Amino acid sequence: MNPLVSIITPSFNQGQFIEETIQSVLSQDYPNIEYLVIDGGSTDNTLEVLRKYEGRLKWVSEPDSGQSHAINKGFRMARGEIVAWLNSDDTFLPGAITKVARHLSENRETMMVYGEGYLMDHQGQITGRFPATEPFNLWRLIYYGDYILQQTVFIRKAVFDVISMVDESLHYGMDWDLFIRIGKRFKVDYLPEYLGVLREYPQAKSFAGGVKRLQELTSIMRRHGNRRYPPAFFNYCWHPYQDAFLEELRHAIPWLRWTWLERGSESMRKVITHLIFKQVTRMGQPSPFSDGWVGDCSYFLFTDIRDKKMLRVVGSTQEVPGRVLPMKIRLSLNGRVMEQRRVKRQSEFVITCPVSPQRNEEPLEVILKTNRHFVPSRFGTKDNRRLAFQLKEIELV
Repeated sequence: MNPLVSIITPSFNQGQFIEETIQSVLSQDYPNIEYLVIDGGSTDNTLEVLRKYEGRLKWVSEPDSGQSHAINKGFRMARGEIVAWLNSDDTFLPGAITKVARHLSENRETMMVYGEGYLMDHQGQITGRFPATEPFNLWRLIYYGDYILQQTVFIRKAVFDVISMVDESLHYGMDWDLFIRIGKRFKVDYLPEYLGVLREYPQAKSFAGGVKRLQELTSIMRRHGNRRYPPAFFNYCWHPYQDAFLEELRHAIPWLRWTWLERGSESMRKVITHLIFKQVTRMGQPSPFSDGWVGDCSYFLFTDIRDKKMLRVVGSTQEVPGRVLPMKIRLSLNGRVMEQRRVKRQSEFVITCPVSPQRNEEPLEVILKTNRHFVPSRFGTKDNRRLAFQLKEIELV
């Protein structure tokens, strides 16, 4: 009833934070935890802190090849059915492991679970909710960005019998890469519970990675998807690279008078940013939102379509304002329009279409588009989302 949960903390010279991390694990109310700290040979006060907790955790301190190597070392040492890693400057929230273990015990087909989390500053003060978290959607994870807070992720160790562990060649996006690889092969659940906290400060790796971090993230999004410039590229790369982009533009069109650009470069940046992010934002709506609504264009990706014959979509316009109807819904598979349905009244509807075998295990991209949408705030609420209908089910059968 209480499967062993192994927590791994990779560590290197984080003595100022690691005790808070350790306490957040050891104070959990779950009765069956194995805690491993994999230190890379710290020269600060980290070992002094670790010795204080001798007997309550296991630790090693020796040179390693970086964070990814340390995480994998911990995974190999772990005896638990469920594993997670918690960086040495982050924390779990009280009760997190109990909530996750209960969910995984009740959902045996689920191989990875993640939840909500908070951000905190250098001093450990909560500054707000991690803003990107949303229900699982593989298309958005690959093409739009990593909306999963790593500090809330728990994985069944059995997944590593099928896929490799953390890619040790990656230093900034190894969690994103791992989540995509798990999502392509296994069921992933979103748990609407607050589980962990990420510490943000200028020296943190995600802030200090610079161009190297962006290059690595770009390689991940292109490795797993078939779009060279997905929304994720602009989400992660536009602001850091905009100076280089404008300089390339200057060289590409040398005959153009550029004095206006020098005088009004900020205005041009705003125009380009608007044009880029108008499309990115349209593709950036969760699919579906946590309450089941979808926008006028929603994207889904299915990777395991073996023995599947049909795609089935169940939706509802029962809560859609009557003036938005009739609504035309268009369903595309890998860019090809397969079905169109005209919904004339407030009702539940079902759309099905046959699925053909994919070459070379190519993923199946599903796009749902509607010709009409509504914004609830225009009907007297504070909801500014662009909504089309409620999605009840989307599955391969």
